[in-house]
Amino acid sequence: MASIALVDDHSLLRIGLATLVESLGYSVIFEADTGLEFIDKIDKNNLPDIVLMDINMPEMDGFETTVWLKKNHPDIKVLVLSMYDNEASIIRMLKCGAKGYILKDCEPAVLKTAIEDVLIKGYFYSDLVSGKLINAINKIQDDNNDFKVLVKLNDRETDFLKYTCTELTYKEIADKMFVSPRTIDGYRDALFEKLHVKTRVGLAIYAIKNGLVDIRQ
Repeated sequence: MASIALVDDHSLLRIGLATLVESLGYSVIFEADTGLEFIDKIDKNNLPDIVLMDINMPEMDGFETTVWLKKNHPDIKVLVLSMYDNEASIIRMLKCGAKGYILKDCEPAVLKTAIEDVLIKGYFYSDLVSGKLINAINKIQDDNNDFKVLVKLNDRETDFLKYTCTELTYKEIADKMFVSPRTIDGYRDALFEKLHVKTRVGLAIYAIKNGLVDIRQ
């Protein structure tokens, strides 16, 4: 019986998912609200075969947690279970090391197929993922497309973009990121050029559009 761990900060959804996973014939060995809690709970003597991973979580999100797993436990396979269906999130999670990507509103049969494929073949590419990948590849031919810009962003620029969606001033953002206001000005100006926008509002719109910030929270 394959063992599975669940990482999702929505308790009701996670509890229901655990019940569903067990009804499909798998064992849920533990659940976690965040990536940090997952790392704290993981037992080297009883590692899960698969982790069903959400993306948007506090403290340590799905991107960071998947990268941590890739570095520390590469044999554990990550299957993303998310509400995000945009190219940016899908491509980024696959680059982080995820072996499959499905949406939370999928049918139980799709979840079962995804788990089986990841266990047997090592990956699961749904029609959604395949379509997004093909679309992204086509977009790469355009030097000004959003996808190509997104993959060029470094971690600090991504963090800065997230902060632009808050009410913090640039000076307060500098304090949060432990850098000088002049460094923040540098991030801002570089992103203006990369993303072809001219204002903070433009930066925020880009961050929301590409799934870097969840405006529902």
